[in-house]
Amino acid sequence: MNGIMKYKNIHRWDLSPKEAIRLQKRIQKKIIIKKLNTRAIRFLAGVDVSVKNDRSRAAIVVLSYPRLEKVETAVLTLKTSFPYIPGLLSFRERPVILECVKKLKTEPDLFIFDGQGMAHPRRTGLASHIGVIFDKPSIGSAKSHLYGTYALPGNKKGDFSLIKDKDGTDLGAVVRSRDNTNPIFVSPGHRADILSSVKVILSCCVKYKIPEPIRAAHNAASLR
Repeated sequence: MNGIMKYKNIHRWDLSPKEAIRLQKRIQKKIIIKKLNTRAIRFLAGVDVSVKNDRSRAAIVVLSYPRLEKVETAVLTLKTSFPYIPGLLSFRERPVILECVKKLKTEPDLFIFDGQGMAHPRRTGLASHIGVIFDKPSIGSAKSHLYGTYALPGNKKGDFSLIKDKDGTDLGAVVRSRDNTNPIFVSPGHRADILSSVKVILSCCVKYKIPEPIRAAHNAASLR
């Protein structure tokens, strides 16, 4: 395998949607939720995928932390091989992300995905699923709500409210990342918890409501 990142494909991917849902339920048992040691983070990576027609382009942008200085950008385009199905984003974006990460020369200590982590019907969003494959701390930071109930937080940066599952379990947080703007939806993926995920995401929201790693990855992944 090229590049510095090592991971194992822990299951087969040529699955039907029904098989994919069953797999997510098994993956959920492998997810570790624990406090993230932010002092151990030297490099973090923003991950985003753009899809247009039958092409998917992934961008992984590595930044220093906490200074958020750009260190490296990897970009890769592949044919899209899985349909768009809400809740199964990891199966659509996985091929191009796993190939793109092989291009990195810097190993991130944390991955931030433009998508969900635990705030997902089976608690196995993109950040959780790929985080388990990498066995790295991961966080989902999404612009829109997918699953769970919540109350809107206050209007000041740093205000947040919890996203709840039907059984009352905390899944993530609705976070005001900039004063008087629409909130973002933050949830731990793997080897992180809600409070440490919110802390990291807020520290990455410098000028805009979208965290800098995700903004950088989004710009690099843009398909025109």
